Amino acid sequence: MTVFTASSFIGRLWRRTAAAGLGIALAAATATSAHAQLRVDISGVGATQYPIAIADFAGIASATSTPDVVRADLTRSGQFRLIGTNGAHPDVQSPVDYASWQGRGADYLAYGTVSQAGSQYTVSYRLADNVRKTELDQATFTGTEAEMRRIAHKIADRIYEKITGVRGVFSTRIAYVLQTGNGYELQIADADGQNPQVMLRSKQSIISPAWSPDGSKLAYVSFESGKSVVYVQTLATGQRQPVSNYKGNNSAPAWSPDGSHLAIVLSMDGISQIYTISSNGSDLRRVMRSPLIDTEPFYTPDGQSLVFTSDRGGSPQIYAVPVSGGEARRLTFSGSYNISPRVSPDGQQLVYVTRRNGAFRIASLALGSGAEQILTDGPDDQSPSYAPNGMQVLYSSIQGGRSVLAVTSIDGRVRQTLSVLNGKVREPAWGPFTN
Repeated sequence: MTVFTASSFIGRLWRRTAAAGLGIALAAATATSAHAQLRVDISGVGATQYPIAIADFAGIASATSTPDVVRADLTRSGQFRLIGTNGAHPDVQSPVDYASWQGRGADYLAYGTVSQAGSQYTVSYRLADNVRKTELDQATFTGTEAEMRRIAHKIADRIYEKITGVRGVFSTRIAYVLQTGNGYELQIADADGQNPQVMLRSKQSIISPAWSPDGSKLAYVSFESGKSVVYVQTLATGQRQPVSNYKGNNSAPAWSPDGSHLAIVLSMDGISQIYTISSNGSDLRRVMRSPLIDTEPFYTPDGQSLVFTSDRGGSPQIYAVPVSGGEARRLTFSGSYNISPRVSPDGQQLVYVTRRNGAFRIASLALGSGAEQILTDGPDDQSPSYAPNGMQVLYSSIQGGRSVLAVTSIDGRVRQTLSVLNGKVREPAWGPFTN
């Protein structure tokens, strides 16, 4: 990776541009399934682990992997310790032997029943607090066999929230770019890397996917026309439109919290500067003027400010500026290279890429106190993206010479690696809550 300068930083941003071939194929209205699932590897544990037993579901549990998906979701968080159930599968109508389960070491017990009528499945689940000897939660879901993983993720979300007090993100989605020998694919997948779907295929580079706040659209940059153009694509239909195709580079789209506008970067005046534009491509407005590069804008949750990367101080650092324009304020002071800022959903933290001792790592900054924490080890970690509950950060990484996606908890204690065997996976973006 090159050092940030007025010329080389643009080169770094576009270093993935394909040199040969021009062509593109949109996915159909219902996105095409990808050929390879992401494999998940987990390391580390959280500072607090909740002991929980996830019993096999009664009824026709053999027809679904619902409890297995719930177990995998909770394990990935690093905040739960699974207690063996010895094959127990209590029915939702069965009384819970709280003392027995607590004697096994389980403070909590999740169990359920699955039934089928035609093509429809009904999943009823219960969550018991064995210490307080009470029922914490109950819910019933219906869906087809294809929807059973989604139902399992929703159950895991409920368990996570009831026990930790924080909303779960297991039923959310991620977007990323997969580079193969045939070109590039913009894919979306479940948060655990399963059920990948191709939204766009191109022989030219695709970069910077960004979710709309309601999760219905993706903005991204495509080079299919021989130059960078910002597109917005509706996921349900595959329909898309170019929203920024000005002279020079069009890059780095970021949605406003209300979904009405995008912050983008344009070089039509010869140097990269930050603008806002309506999500339909109208109402272009320059945020400020700078003699040097301003890029990678990202809205704060209140929609009033943008954080961004600039070399206006002589080295790449992160700044904040009101969306209405005005004086930029520097946020990062540790290290000589800090880029790619993202603000946490609560507006209290900032994650970014920092270079320390020659390695590119993900760092976190408390915006109130200025305290910094290095979350990853490098050597080449890029493109951080917060989970919608702010508890984890998704990023791309080079590990063992392979390009993978990785997830770290916000304290750096728990890490996941999501890898695919048939290409390089990069440019991740974690999608929002959608219901």
